[in-house]
Amino acid sequence: MARIDSDLQGAYLRRLGLEAEPPSVEALQRLHRRHVERVPYETMWLHAGEAWGIDPADSASRIARQGRGGYCYHLNGAFSELLRSLGYSVARHVGGVHGPGGPETEALGNHLVLTVRGLPAATNPTGVWYVDVGLGDALHEALPLVGGDYEQAPFRLALEETEAGIGDWHLVHDPTGGFAGMSWMAAEAEMTAFAAKHEWLSTSAESPFLQVAMTEHRDATGVDVVRGLVLARVGSGASSSEPLTHRSDWFGVLADEFGLHFGASPPEALDRLWDRVLATHRAWDAAGRP
Repeated sequence: MARIDSDLQGAYLRRLGLEAEPPSVEALQRLHRRHVERVPYETMWLHAGEAWGIDPADSASRIARQGRGGYCYHLNGAFSELLRSLGYSVARHVGGVHGPGGPETEALGNHLVLTVRGLPAATNPTGVWYVDVGLGDALHEALPLVGGDYEQAPFRLALEETEAGIGDWHLVHDPTGGFAGMSWMAAEAEMTAFAAKHEWLSTSAESPFLQVAMTEHRDATGVDVVRGLVLARVGSGASSSEPLTHRSDWFGVLADEFGLHFGASPPEALDRLWDRVLATHRAWDAAGRP
């Protein structure tokens, strides 16, 4: 049973620009596309000093009512509740995003994966779909949970069923993407399975999320990304801006290009966010922009 009521469901759907409709493959894909287009992957809250938990209903409220995003636990957690409220059969799974060295046991739990069941199609007779609005630059649409190669411009992705090794399924990202791949377990998981990794990712000085503030969102032909003060485009219309060194310009891009709004954050949090991003940029610039 979903943990969001009709009011929150309505606010969530308004953020996506969609109406409620019965479960179907076409409706699922509409929801998936709009989510990755309109609700960005973001770590701005970490650099503002805000402490977010991973309760899916709380994440759904931030997305629907405060104009925010989050990372995988927030995005996929909230999306799973929205889907359940619309009548979809959804399961959560323990995943692990990894680098070029391949899947690692230690990485398991750093990503929350979703699957949706009960929606057979000609290309997917089992009716099981791999759903992931929390991978940043990877999926634009849900994929059939069937091994094979998949084209989602500008990337070529692959799904592999793992016969031996780490996890039960493995996503191979395009070499031009932001990460190498992600493995996951077929067993259904509770949100408590992600608590320890979330604590580390959101507080440890070694967490990659605390190195550079970033946000990104997907569309049908590419990805828009802000890392620090630089706005870039990957895919169709690829480009990179000069650093946005004026506070109003930077927050304006976050609002206009990514739909990120900070009205629920106290002024001191926004001061902290800007000061930290600017200081990180200056240190990067002084080091010769590696």
